[in-house]
Amino acid sequence: MTPVLVFDLETVPDVAGLRRLRPEWAPLSDAETAAAAFAERRERTGSDFLPLHLHRIVAIGCAFRDDSGFRVRCLGAPEDDETKLVHDFFRLIDRYTPQLVSWNGGGFDLPVLHYRAMVHGVAAARYWESGDDDRDFRYNNYVNRYHARHCDLMDVLAMYQARANAPLDDLSRLCGFAGKLGMSGDKVWGAFLDGGIDSIRAYCETDVVNTYLLHCRFQRMRGALGEDAYAREVETVRASLQGIGAPHWQEYLAAWNAGDR
Repeated sequence: MTPVLVFDLETVPDVAGLRRLRPEWAPLSDAETAAAAFAERRERTGSDFLPLHLHRIVAIGCAFRDDSGFRVRCLGAPEDDETKLVHDFFRLIDRYTPQLVSWNGGGFDLPVLHYRAMVHGVAAARYWESGDDDRDFRYNNYVNRYHARHCDLMDVLAMYQARANAPLDDLSRLCGFAGKLGMSGDKVWGAFLDGGIDSIRAYCETDVVNTYLLHCRFQRMRGALGEDAYAREVETVRASLQGIGAPHWQEYLAAWNAGDR
């Protein structure tokens, strides 16, 4: 089978970058720098969501499915810097040429990865292949919105119309999966300031499992998985999570069992 790599990012404000762009903020603490950037952004746009190039990646969650089974984890270790996380992500693509699957990856995760790879000088040759060295990529590559090597499931289900987008948490729970458990993207910065990188990584891992389960559901809907194959795949995921035994997976499985349909 073609390996499937479901991915998700968790990010915080790039306070070092903000200070580089705004030297007058140099005396400020990380929290104060971010607060100043949020306030400036709110005044300009009405939202404190920063431009994508000013997001720093602190976790990359990956669910990986191949002939060896199903695995889920965040790349690297909690103390690893952003350069290593970005390098490790693109190294997976170099090694496996997987089918990429995301939820809003085209609108957020991949552009952030592009900018951060640029900032840190990370090479990503396989990812950017468009047919010059491998003809199989000419009409099916990772970077074309309408090609299949990257499936932004949110974008596809919405027929590429932003007004039709659905939240991952809502659709996961409507389909009987666990959804998000007590954490959301807008809470990541506060958790990071409080030293909660482990909880951020756990949250990121549950998001990629939600996305993978919805991907399986989509494959069933479009006829790529029959009913029996779909049921086996879902049970493969469930068994894998049961085998990990970490507290966040116990909580996730309890929520999944409660919502299962």
